[in-house]
Amino acid sequence: MAGTDEDAVAAADDALYVLTAVLLTPAKFPSALGDDYPEACAALGLPPLADGYGLVLGQDGEGARWTVVIDDVSLVAVAIASWDCGMEYDLSPDERTVVAALPGWPLAVAVAAPGVPAPHDPAPEVTDGPALCPPDTSTWGPAQRRLGADEIALQWALWREQIDDAEFAPSRESGAGTRADTAGADRADQPDTADRADQGREAGRPGRSSARDEASRFGGTGGNDGSHGSAEAAGTGGAAAAPEAGRDAPKGHSGIRRVLAEVRAYVDTPPPLGRVRSSFAPGEARTLRADGPGWSLVARTDDIAFVLLDDEPGEVLPVGRGPELPGLLEALDKMAVRPL
Repeated sequence: MAGTDEDAVAAADDALYVLTAVLLTPAKFPSALGDDYPEACAALGLPPLADGYGLVLGQDGEGARWTVVIDDVSLVAVAIASWDCGMEYDLSPDERTVVAALPGWPLAVAVAAPGVPAPHDPAPEVTDGPALCPPDTSTWGPAQRRLGADEIALQWALWREQIDDAEFAPSRESGAGTRADTAGADRADQPDTADRADQGREAGRPGRSSARDEASRFGGTGGNDGSHGSAEAAGTGGAAAAPEAGRDAPKGHSGIRRVLAEVRAYVDTPPPLGRVRSSFAPGEARTLRADGPGWSLVARTDDIAFVLLDDEPGEVLPVGRGPELPGLLEALDKMAVRPL
């Protein structure tokens, strides 16, 4: 494991200026590092302990970047909660809780410690391996796709208000379990839609395709009236009990059909820890997050869902709340990992 030798630990502990901290637990981990908790741990060379870790990112007296891994998860959780509330908190881990001192930072940090040299990687002679570095998000790929899903979950209301439930037309097909036809209102007279997509990409967030394109490509019945939330990935209308892989998928979109099939499979065969997570949402709802090879899904249990695909750079694909979606989301919520 890189950076676990005594010299590295001593170097990191010597006047470490703490800049920030993050949790690395099954229910909450930096999604840029992987689709699930074991994958995120593997990115740091750490075993996936059940209780998880706290990651303390800072600089030593020479300005070198260090990531100190501790097993006192509660300490880091309290520090993060205090900082989020605008309160000061002196995060000073006990030496006995230090698991490893890793050179570099696994995530981008926009601040630096005052009075020390600019952030830089430690000298090779005090480390056992290469320094950690943030995933490349300059081009669309798994890391940026997962960060986009994070943004939707955090800003659900902003994303949800861009979706007009009238765009999801009722099904014209007969028979139980069929999906609504793809149809929607023509909103081509709203030129700002494409602008918002471009702005989202420039800001490092996925942009939305035009409302007309979304309506024609992703059918389904409308979401719950009055539901509130923030999701960025296109949703499903499928049920956990649906036997056919693509039964509830938007017509003509193989990527979404594949996502729905894999999400349904998660209900029957639990995926690696952290692939499906459930967190708090307003009212009685929960925010669900699921990830898989090449895709991310964000949903509210009382509303629609959104999907992002590696194969469709910058696109946020919404699917209306069909008759089977509530059952699927309920099943996912029951098997999802939740914060303590």
